[in-house]
Amino acid sequence: MKGRQMSSLCFVYVFLLMPKYDYIIIGAGAAGLLLADAMGKDEFFASKTILVLDKDNKSKNDRTWCFWERGKGQFDDLIFKTWDTIYVGGQQLQKSTSIAPYNYKMLRGIDFYNHFLPKVKAYPNITWAQGEVLNIDEKENEVLVTTSSQKYLGQTVFSSLYDPSTSLKQDKFPVLQQHFVGWQIKTKQSVFNSNQATFMDFSVPQKGNTRFMYVLPLSDTEALVEYTLFSEHLLEKNEYEEAIKTYISENYGDIKYSVEETEFGSIPMTCYPFHQHNTNRIFQIGIAGGWAKPSTGYTFYNTSRQVPKLVEYLKTGKPLTEFHQKNRFLFYDMLLLDILYENNHLGHEIFESMFKRRKASLILKFLENETNLWEELKIVTAPKPMPFIKALLKRIF
Repeated sequence: MKGRQMSSLCFVYVFLLMPKYDYIIIGAGAAGLLLADAMGKDEFFASKTILVLDKDNKSKNDRTWCFWERGKGQFDDLIFKTWDTIYVGGQQLQKSTSIAPYNYKMLRGIDFYNHFLPKVKAYPNITWAQGEVLNIDEKENEVLVTTSSQKYLGQTVFSSLYDPSTSLKQDKFPVLQQHFVGWQIKTKQSVFNSNQATFMDFSVPQKGNTRFMYVLPLSDTEALVEYTLFSEHLLEKNEYEEAIKTYISENYGDIKYSVEETEFGSIPMTCYPFHQHNTNRIFQIGIAGGWAKPSTGYTFYNTSRQVPKLVEYLKTGKPLTEFHQKNRFLFYDMLLLDILYENNHLGHEIFESMFKRRKASLILKFLENETNLWEELKIVTAPKPMPFIKALLKRIF
């Protein structure tokens, strides 16, 4: 009996000494750091304690974010390269076109981290800690976060930890992946047009999927060459790499090049309502929260727009479970994903038709959820209508 009492007392003692915070942000990627920065500089949260957790020290260029934007934006001082012209190619299309009034912008992960991490660490109410999160356990009045080296208590937790099993367990909403391998290569001779980004080149063998090459020339001797698929399953690593080698050889000749950096990514493409897993104490952010555009996988720009809305919502004191938005663009995304899930090979035809028949700037406006109904009618009538009619009827009935 005495031993049990001592054990209970030790547990209470450890519990009382456990670091406690008003907010815990798990993950120092785009969503985590933007949220931490927004809260850190807002006087409303000055009296709140905030912990930012990540398993990595964010000292490597582990990713690249790209997005399109009109004019000057909040990240312009960090942008590595911009393009105002894109190329879209495929079986029936070879088109170079201006995207004005948009610019396509590239932001390197390392530049983002080097800017935002020191800012976040400098806020007096924010603590930075490194450690891999092993478990998140919601209690009645707080959340216990266990890492590989420490345990923390938080009143509210924002998590960017994506668990694919949550969406794969159901069959109401198709789940595809935008998966890719990218090589940043450097050549000895000038081969690239640094003023034009290859947005989608469907000239590569489709093999029953939606496959394209994506090329971002950084100079006339450097470029990010990326093999991308919209499909259900990932490939073996060598399949991506062989496709990149073949594309470089067929489009740039027998050039000598070195691979300076590599990247791999897989982004869920689904209209699954991730927000339904939120509670009033645990809230999913970033990809984990469904902030990726379902039909394209683009996440960064949408995240930068979601964070200010979330911060303002926190000030209202309303339940976190009520913070989610639904609009007609989600329905458009759902129809496209339904088509690609059933007939993945139709992807190149759909995108080629859109870029062949409509201005690139209008398509980008549509993909950013900024068009009006008349503009949307123009977009949805560009591809062959029958696949969309079938998808619509299937959703209705």
